Amino acid sequence: MRLSLPAALLAGCTTALLLQPAATATTAPGPQRRDFAGGASTTSLPLPAGTGLAPRGTEPFELLGLGWDGPPDALAGAVVRVRTRDAATGHWTDWHRLEAETEDGPDRATRGSTAPLWTGRSDGVAVELRPGPAGPPPGLRLDLVDPGRGVQPDAGAVRTIPPADPVLPPAEPPATLVTPVTPATPVTPGTPAAPAAPATPAAPASGQAPRPAIVTRAGWGADESLRAPDFDYTGPVRAVFVHHTDTTNDYDCSDAPRMIRSIYQYHVKTNGWRDIGYNFLIDHCGTIYEGRAGGVDQPVHGAHTLGFNTDTSGVAALGTFVDDQPPQSLLDSLAAIAAWKLGLTSQPADGSTGLTVGANGTRFTKGDVVDFATISGHRDGVSTECPGGALYAYLPDIRATAARLQVY
Repeated sequence: MRLSLPAALLAGCTTALLLQPAATATTAPGPQRRDFAGGASTTSLPLPAGTGLAPRGTEPFELLGLGWDGPPDALAGAVVRVRTRDAATGHWTDWHRLEAETEDGPDRATRGSTAPLWTGRSDGVAVELRPGPAGPPPGLRLDLVDPGRGVQPDAGAVRTIPPADPVLPPAEPPATLVTPVTPATPVTPGTPAAPAAPATPAAPASGQAPRPAIVTRAGWGADESLRAPDFDYTGPVRAVFVHHTDTTNDYDCSDAPRMIRSIYQYHVKTNGWRDIGYNFLIDHCGTIYEGRAGGVDQPVHGAHTLGFNTDTSGVAALGTFVDDQPPQSLLDSLAAIAAWKLGLTSQPADGSTGLTVGANGTRFTKGDVVDFATISGHRDGVSTECPGGALYAYLPDIRATAARLQVY
Protein backbone atom coordinates (compact mmCIF):
# COMPACT_ATOMS: atom_id res chain seq x y z
CA MET A 1 0.00 0.00 0.00
CA ARG A 2 1.14 3.52 -0.67
CA LEU A 3 2.06 5.57 2.35
CA SER A 4 0.01 8.68 3.18
CA LEU A 5 1.98 11.92 3.32
CA PRO A 6 2.80 13.31 6.76
CA ALA A 7 -0.03 15.31 8.24
CA ALA A 8 2.18 18.37 8.74
CA LEU A 9 3.12 18.44 5.06
CA LEU A 10 -0.49 18.02 4.04
CA ALA A 11 -1.56 20.91 6.21
CA GLY A 12 0.98 23.15 4.46
CA CYS A 13 -0.37 22.17 1.03
CA THR A 14 -4.01 23.09 1.69
CA THR A 15 -3.91 26.49 -0.02
CA ALA A 16 -2.00 25.25 -3.03
CA LEU A 17 -4.39 22.35 -3.56
CA LEU A 18 -7.44 24.64 -3.45
CA LEU A 19 -9.52 21.99 -1.75
CA GLN A 20 -13.25 22.37 -1.51
CA PRO A 21 -13.89 23.52 2.11
CA ALA A 22 -15.74 20.88 4.08
CA ALA A 23 -18.10 23.52 5.50
CA THR A 24 -19.55 24.18 2.03
CA ALA A 25 -19.81 20.52 0.99
CA THR A 26 -22.95 19.48 -0.85
CA THR A 27 -25.44 17.54 1.23
CA ALA A 28 -25.25 13.86 0.33
CA PRO A 29 -27.78 11.06 0.84
CA GLY A 30 -27.90 9.50 4.28
CA PRO A 31 -25.63 6.72 5.54
CA GLN A 32 -26.23 3.13 4.52
CA ARG A 33 -25.24 0.49 7.07
CA ARG A 34 -24.57 -3.19 6.41
CA ASP A 35 -24.36 -5.50 9.44
CA PHE A 36 -22.34 -8.71 9.59
CA ALA A 37 -21.71 -11.49 12.11
CA GLY A 38 -19.92 -10.80 15.36
CA GLY A 39 -21.14 -7.22 15.65
CA ALA A 40 -19.22 -6.04 12.57
CA SER A 41 -20.61 -3.44 10.18
CA THR A 42 -19.73 -1.18 7.28
CA THR A 43 -21.41 2.23 7.14
CA SER A 44 -21.29 3.90 3.72
CA LEU A 45 -21.61 7.69 3.39
CA PRO A 46 -22.39 8.49 -0.28
CA LEU A 47 -20.37 11.26 -1.96
CA PRO A 48 -22.18 11.56 -5.32
CA ALA A 49 -21.19 15.19 -5.95
CA GLY A 50 -17.56 14.61 -5.00
CA THR A 51 -17.49 17.60 -2.65
CA GLY A 52 -16.61 16.03 0.68
CA LEU A 53 -18.33 15.94 4.06
CA ALA A 54 -18.54 18.51 6.82
CA PRO A 55 -17.45 17.25 10.28
CA ARG A 56 -20.13 14.98 11.69
CA GLY A 57 -20.73 12.30 14.27
CA THR A 58 -20.99 8.72 13.05
CA GLU A 59 -21.50 5.15 14.17
CA PRO A 60 -18.30 3.82 15.81
CA PHE A 61 -15.65 2.59 13.35
CA GLU A 62 -11.96 1.68 13.32
CA LEU A 63 -10.94 1.83 9.64
CA LEU A 64 -12.07 3.89 6.66
CA GLY A 65 -11.52 4.41 2.95
CA LEU A 66 -13.23 5.61 -0.23
CA GLY A 67 -14.72 3.14 -2.69
CA TRP A 68 -16.40 3.54 -6.08
CA ASP A 69 -18.00 1.55 -8.88
CA GLY A 70 -15.41 1.68 -11.60
CA PRO A 71 -11.77 0.92 -12.40
CA PRO A 72 -9.05 1.62 -9.81
CA ASP A 73 -7.75 4.64 -11.77
CA ALA A 74 -11.17 6.35 -11.98
CA LEU A 75 -10.16 8.76 -9.18
CA ALA A 76 -6.90 9.74 -10.91
CA GLY A 77 -5.87 13.31 -10.16
CA ALA A 78 -8.20 13.66 -7.18
CA VAL A 79 -7.12 14.95 -3.79
CA VAL A 80 -8.76 13.32 -0.77
CA ARG A 81 -8.14 14.13 2.88
CA VAL A 82 -9.89 12.89 6.00
CA ARG A 83 -9.81 13.55 9.70
CA THR A 84 -11.51 11.57 12.45
CA ARG A 85 -12.72 12.05 16.02
CA ASP A 86 -11.35 9.79 18.75
CA ALA A 87 -14.28 7.99 20.41
CA ALA A 88 -12.60 8.00 23.83
CA THR A 89 -11.28 11.56 24.01
CA GLY A 90 -13.42 13.48 21.53
CA HIS A 91 -10.29 14.98 19.97
CA TRP A 92 -10.01 15.40 16.21
CA THR A 93 -6.94 14.11 14.40
CA ASP A 94 -4.85 15.98 11.86
CA TRP A 95 -5.75 15.63 8.20
CA HIS A 96 -4.61 12.45 6.45
CA ARG A 97 -4.39 12.06 2.69
CA LEU A 98 -5.90 8.97 1.05
CA GLU A 99 -4.38 7.52 -2.14
CA ALA A 100 -6.02 5.27 -4.72
CA GLU A 101 -5.02 1.63 -4.22
CA THR A 102 -3.71 0.67 -7.64
CA GLU A 103 -0.67 -1.46 -6.70
CA ASP A 104 -2.39 -4.06 -4.51
CA GLY A 105 -5.14 -6.42 -5.49
CA PRO A 106 -6.09 -8.92 -8.16
CA ASP A 107 -4.75 -8.53 -11.69
CA ARG A 108 -8.27 -7.80 -12.98
CA ALA A 109 -10.01 -5.53 -10.48
CA THR A 110 -13.61 -4.48 -11.12
CA ARG A 111 -13.93 -1.79 -8.44
CA GLY A 112 -11.76 1.03 -7.21
CA SER A 113 -10.84 2.19 -3.73
CA THR A 114 -8.29 4.10 -1.74
CA ALA A 115 -5.87 2.35 0.55
CA PRO A 116 -7.64 1.84 3.90
CA LEU A 117 -6.72 4.01 6.89
CA TRP A 118 -6.72 2.46 10.35
CA THR A 119 -8.08 5.08 12.77
CA GLY A 120 -8.64 3.21 16.01
CA ARG A 121 -11.99 3.58 17.75
CA SER A 122 -13.60 6.69 16.25
CA ASP A 123 -17.07 8.23 16.11
CA GLY A 124 -16.73 11.23 13.82
CA VAL A 125 -15.34 12.06 10.39
CA ALA A 126 -14.75 14.93 7.97
CA VAL A 127 -13.74 14.68 4.29
CA GLU A 128 -12.17 17.21 1.94
CA LEU A 129 -12.29 16.14 -1.68
CA ARG A 130 -11.24 17.68 -4.98
CA PRO A 131 -12.20 15.36 -7.86
CA GLY A 132 -9.79 14.68 -10.72
CA PRO A 133 -10.30 15.83 -14.32
CA ALA A 134 -12.86 13.09 -14.98
CA GLY A 135 -15.02 14.15 -12.02
CA PRO A 136 -16.30 11.86 -9.28
CA PRO A 137 -16.67 8.22 -10.34
CA PRO A 138 -20.07 6.54 -9.99
CA GLY A 139 -20.94 5.11 -6.61
CA LEU A 140 -18.33 7.21 -4.78
CA ARG A 141 -18.67 6.68 -1.04
CA LEU A 142 -16.80 6.77 2.26
CA ASP A 143 -16.86 3.38 3.98
CA LEU A 144 -16.50 3.23 7.78
CA VAL A 145 -15.55 -0.24 9.01
CA ASP A 146 -16.34 -1.58 12.48
CA PRO A 147 -14.68 -5.03 12.89
CA GLY A 148 -16.91 -5.94 15.83
CA ARG A 149 -15.89 -8.60 18.32
CA GLY A 150 -15.18 -11.29 15.71
CA VAL A 151 -16.91 -14.58 15.05
CA GLN A 152 -16.42 -17.09 17.81
CA PRO A 153 -15.08 -20.38 16.40
CA ASP A 154 -16.91 -23.63 16.93
CA ALA A 155 -15.78 -25.84 19.77
CA GLY A 156 -12.74 -27.78 18.73
CA ALA A 157 -11.77 -25.36 15.95
CA VAL A 158 -8.02 -24.96 15.50
CA ARG A 159 -7.09 -21.44 16.55
CA THR A 160 -3.33 -21.73 16.28
CA ILE A 161 -1.28 -24.14 14.17
CA PRO A 162 1.66 -25.02 16.44
CA PRO A 163 5.24 -24.82 15.22
CA ALA A 164 6.75 -27.96 13.74
CA ASP A 165 10.19 -29.25 14.56
CA PRO A 166 12.83 -28.79 11.86
CA VAL A 167 13.96 -31.79 9.86
CA LEU A 168 17.38 -31.44 11.51
CA PRO A 169 18.19 -29.05 14.39
CA PRO A 170 20.61 -26.23 13.51
CA ALA A 171 24.09 -26.92 14.87
CA GLU A 172 24.43 -23.44 16.37
CA PRO A 173 21.12 -21.54 16.41
CA PRO A 174 21.65 -17.75 16.41
CA ALA A 175 20.65 -15.66 19.41
CA THR A 176 18.21 -13.79 17.15
CA LEU A 177 17.06 -14.94 13.78
CA VAL A 178 17.81 -11.84 11.69
CA THR A 179 21.35 -10.52 11.97
CA PRO A 180 23.11 -8.06 9.66
CA VAL A 181 24.85 -9.87 6.82
CA THR A 182 26.31 -9.06 3.45
CA PRO A 183 25.07 -11.49 0.78
CA ALA A 184 27.88 -12.96 -1.25
CA THR A 185 26.00 -12.55 -4.53
CA PRO A 186 23.22 -9.94 -4.14
CA VAL A 187 20.23 -10.23 -6.46
CA THR A 188 19.10 -7.09 -8.31
CA PRO A 189 15.27 -7.15 -8.12
CA GLY A 190 13.37 -6.71 -11.35
CA THR A 191 16.16 -7.64 -13.77
CA PRO A 192 14.53 -8.62 -17.09
CA ALA A 193 15.09 -12.27 -17.91
CA ALA A 194 15.51 -13.75 -21.37
CA PRO A 195 12.09 -15.11 -22.41
CA ALA A 196 13.53 -18.55 -23.15
CA ALA A 197 15.60 -18.77 -19.97
CA PRO A 198 14.60 -21.68 -17.72
CA ALA A 199 13.43 -21.04 -14.17
CA THR A 200 15.90 -21.42 -11.33
CA PRO A 201 16.49 -25.16 -10.77
CA ALA A 202 14.59 -26.59 -7.85
CA ALA A 203 16.54 -27.15 -4.67
CA PRO A 204 16.74 -30.59 -3.08
CA ALA A 205 13.56 -31.75 -1.37
CA SER A 206 15.43 -31.72 1.92
CA GLY A 207 15.50 -27.90 1.90
CA GLN A 208 12.46 -27.42 4.09
CA ALA A 209 12.41 -25.12 7.09
CA PRO A 210 10.45 -25.69 10.31
CA ARG A 211 6.89 -24.42 10.23
CA PRO A 212 6.38 -21.46 12.60
CA ALA A 213 3.27 -21.10 14.78
CA ILE A 214 0.40 -19.56 12.81
CA VAL A 215 -2.84 -18.07 14.19
CA THR A 216 -5.65 -19.44 12.02
CA ARG A 217 -8.55 -17.47 10.61
CA ALA A 218 -10.69 -18.90 13.40
CA GLY A 219 -8.10 -17.57 15.83
CA TRP A 220 -8.53 -13.96 14.65
CA GLY A 221 -12.32 -14.25 14.39
CA ALA A 222 -12.83 -14.25 10.62
CA ASP A 223 -16.43 -14.22 9.42
CA GLU A 224 -16.20 -16.91 6.74
CA SER A 225 -19.55 -15.88 5.26
CA LEU A 226 -17.97 -12.67 3.89
CA ARG A 227 -15.50 -14.29 1.49
CA ALA A 228 -16.08 -16.26 -1.69
CA PRO A 229 -17.22 -19.79 -0.77
CA ASP A 230 -14.60 -21.57 -2.88
CA PHE A 231 -10.81 -21.43 -2.84
CA ASP A 232 -8.54 -20.14 -5.60
CA TYR A 233 -5.13 -21.77 -6.10
CA THR A 234 -2.14 -20.86 -8.21
CA GLY A 235 0.92 -22.85 -9.28
CA PRO A 236 3.71 -23.79 -6.86
CA VAL A 237 4.89 -20.81 -4.82
CA ARG A 238 8.25 -19.62 -6.17
CA ALA A 239 8.56 -16.21 -4.49
CA VAL A 240 7.35 -14.34 -1.42
CA PHE A 241 6.49 -10.62 -1.64
CA VAL A 242 6.90 -8.57 1.55
CA HIS A 243 4.43 -5.74 2.27
CA HIS A 244 3.46 -3.38 5.04
CA THR A 245 -0.18 -2.49 5.68
CA ASP A 246 0.49 1.28 5.89
CA THR A 247 -1.34 1.43 9.23
CA THR A 248 -0.33 2.80 12.60
CA ASN A 249 2.64 1.38 14.53
CA ASP A 250 1.06 2.58 17.78
CA TYR A 251 -1.03 -0.47 18.60
CA ASP A 252 -1.09 -3.21 21.20
CA CYS A 253 -0.60 -6.71 19.85
CA SER A 254 -4.02 -7.56 21.30
CA ASP A 255 -5.41 -5.10 18.69
CA ALA A 256 -3.98 -7.08 15.76
CA PRO A 257 -7.00 -9.40 15.27
CA ARG A 258 -9.33 -6.37 15.05
CA MET A 259 -6.99 -4.70 12.57
CA ILE A 260 -6.90 -7.84 10.42
CA ARG A 261 -10.69 -8.23 10.55
CA SER A 262 -11.04 -4.59 9.44
CA ILE A 263 -8.68 -5.08 6.49
CA TYR A 264 -10.47 -8.32 5.56
CA GLN A 265 -13.88 -6.65 5.64
CA TYR A 266 -12.61 -3.68 3.60
CA HIS A 267 -10.93 -5.88 0.98
CA VAL A 268 -14.12 -7.92 0.49
CA LYS A 269 -16.96 -5.43 0.94
CA THR A 270 -15.37 -2.20 -0.28
CA ASN A 271 -12.86 -3.50 -2.84
CA GLY A 272 -14.99 -6.39 -4.03
CA TRP A 273 -12.20 -8.95 -3.67
CA ARG A 274 -12.94 -12.62 -2.96
CA ASP A 275 -11.07 -12.54 0.40
CA ILE A 276 -8.37 -10.62 2.24
CA GLY A 277 -5.53 -9.91 -0.18
CA TYR A 278 -2.54 -11.14 1.84
CA ASN A 279 -1.62 -14.78 2.42
CA PHE A 280 -0.10 -14.02 5.84
CA LEU A 281 0.13 -11.05 8.21
CA ILE A 282 2.57 -10.43 11.08
CA ASP A 283 2.18 -8.03 14.02
CA HIS A 284 5.03 -6.26 15.76
CA CYS A 285 5.16 -8.94 18.46
CA GLY A 286 6.04 -11.44 15.75
CA THR A 287 2.71 -13.29 15.75
CA ILE A 288 1.96 -14.77 12.31
CA TYR A 289 -1.67 -14.83 11.14
CA GLU A 290 -3.26 -16.85 8.35
CA GLY A 291 -4.58 -14.53 5.64
CA ARG A 292 -6.46 -15.66 2.55
CA ALA A 293 -8.36 -18.91 3.12
CA GLY A 294 -7.49 -22.21 1.47
CA GLY A 295 -4.77 -23.75 3.65
CA VAL A 296 -1.53 -22.27 4.93
CA ASP A 297 0.46 -25.05 3.26
CA GLN A 298 -1.35 -24.65 -0.08
CA PRO A 299 -0.52 -22.31 -3.01
CA VAL A 300 -3.45 -19.97 -2.35
CA HIS A 301 -3.85 -17.32 -5.06
CA GLY A 302 -3.63 -13.97 -3.28
CA ALA A 303 -4.34 -10.34 -4.26
CA HIS A 304 -1.30 -8.50 -2.93
CA THR A 305 1.07 -7.53 -5.76
CA LEU A 306 -0.49 -6.34 -9.02
CA GLY A 307 0.82 -8.45 -11.90
CA PHE A 308 2.67 -10.89 -9.64
CA ASN A 309 0.00 -12.77 -7.71
CA THR A 310 0.57 -15.98 -9.68
CA ASP A 311 3.00 -18.53 -8.18
CA THR A 312 3.75 -16.22 -5.23
CA SER A 313 2.71 -15.60 -1.63
CA GLY A 314 2.19 -12.20 0.01
CA VAL A 315 3.23 -11.50 3.61
CA ALA A 316 2.22 -8.17 5.20
CA ALA A 317 3.76 -6.54 8.27
CA LEU A 318 1.12 -4.73 10.32
CA GLY A 319 2.34 -1.14 10.47
CA THR A 320 4.22 1.49 8.48
CA PHE A 321 7.98 1.12 8.02
CA VAL A 322 9.11 4.03 5.89
CA ASP A 323 11.16 5.62 8.68
CA ASP A 324 10.21 3.52 11.73
CA GLN A 325 12.46 0.53 12.24
CA PRO A 326 10.73 -2.87 12.22
CA PRO A 327 11.03 -4.70 15.56
CA GLN A 328 13.26 -7.74 15.78
CA SER A 329 10.32 -10.03 16.52
CA LEU A 330 8.66 -9.03 13.25
CA LEU A 331 11.87 -9.59 11.26
CA ASP A 332 12.35 -13.00 12.85
CA SER A 333 8.85 -14.08 11.87
CA LEU A 334 9.19 -12.74 8.32
CA ALA A 335 12.28 -14.90 7.86
CA ALA A 336 10.59 -17.92 9.44
CA ILE A 337 7.37 -17.84 7.37
CA ALA A 338 9.24 -17.12 4.12
CA ALA A 339 11.72 -19.96 4.74
CA TRP A 340 8.93 -22.43 5.46
CA LYS A 341 6.64 -21.37 2.61
CA LEU A 342 9.43 -21.44 0.01
CA GLY A 343 10.76 -24.70 1.39
CA LEU A 344 7.44 -26.41 0.66
CA THR A 345 8.31 -26.08 -3.05
CA SER A 346 12.08 -26.49 -2.64
CA GLN A 347 12.83 -22.85 -3.44
CA PRO A 348 16.05 -21.52 -1.85
CA ALA A 349 15.22 -18.45 0.22
CA ASP A 350 18.36 -16.68 -1.02
CA GLY A 351 17.80 -17.64 -4.67
CA SER A 352 15.98 -16.09 -7.62
CA THR A 353 13.17 -17.08 -9.95
CA GLY A 354 11.51 -15.88 -13.14
CA LEU A 355 7.95 -14.57 -12.90
CA THR A 356 5.65 -13.70 -15.80
CA VAL A 357 4.10 -10.22 -15.55
CA GLY A 358 0.35 -10.78 -15.37
CA ALA A 359 -1.09 -7.27 -15.65
CA ASN A 360 -0.47 -3.76 -16.91
CA GLY A 361 0.33 -1.02 -14.42
CA THR A 362 3.50 -2.62 -13.04
CA ARG A 363 7.12 -1.57 -13.58
CA PHE A 364 7.30 -4.00 -16.49
CA THR A 365 5.39 -5.02 -19.60
CA LYS A 366 2.60 -7.57 -19.33
CA GLY A 367 3.78 -10.96 -20.57
CA ASP A 368 7.48 -10.36 -19.90
CA VAL A 369 9.45 -12.83 -17.77
CA VAL A 370 11.35 -11.00 -15.03
CA ASP A 371 13.88 -12.32 -12.50
CA PHE A 372 13.11 -11.66 -8.83
CA ALA A 373 14.75 -12.65 -5.59
CA THR A 374 12.65 -15.39 -4.04
CA ILE A 375 12.05 -12.97 -1.12
CA SER A 376 11.26 -9.60 -2.69
CA GLY A 377 9.55 -6.37 -1.69
CA HIS A 378 6.29 -5.09 -3.16
CA ARG A 379 8.22 -2.16 -4.69
CA ASP A 380 10.36 -4.56 -6.73
CA GLY A 381 7.39 -5.27 -8.99
CA VAL A 382 5.28 -2.11 -8.75
CA SER A 383 6.02 1.61 -8.30
CA THR A 384 5.20 1.99 -4.61
CA GLU A 385 6.95 2.74 -1.32
CA CYS A 386 5.71 -0.56 0.13
CA PRO A 387 7.05 -2.21 2.28
CA GLY A 388 8.69 1.04 3.37
CA GLY A 389 12.36 1.94 3.12
CA ALA A 390 13.22 0.87 6.67
CA LEU A 391 11.78 -2.64 6.24
CA TYR A 392 13.02 -3.01 2.66
CA ALA A 393 16.59 -2.44 3.84
CA TYR A 394 16.35 -5.63 5.92
CA LEU A 395 15.42 -7.90 3.00
CA PRO A 396 19.03 -9.07 2.37
CA ASP A 397 19.27 -10.05 6.04
CA ILE A 398 15.89 -11.79 5.92
CA ARG A 399 16.92 -13.77 2.83
CA ALA A 400 20.16 -14.94 4.43
CA THR A 401 18.44 -15.89 7.68
CA ALA A 402 15.63 -17.71 5.91
CA ALA A 403 18.23 -19.65 3.91
CA ARG A 404 19.93 -20.73 7.16
CA LEU A 405 16.57 -22.05 8.37
CA GLN A 406 16.21 -24.23 5.29
CA VAL A 407 18.04 -27.45 6.09
CA TYR A 408 19.80 -29.05 3.11
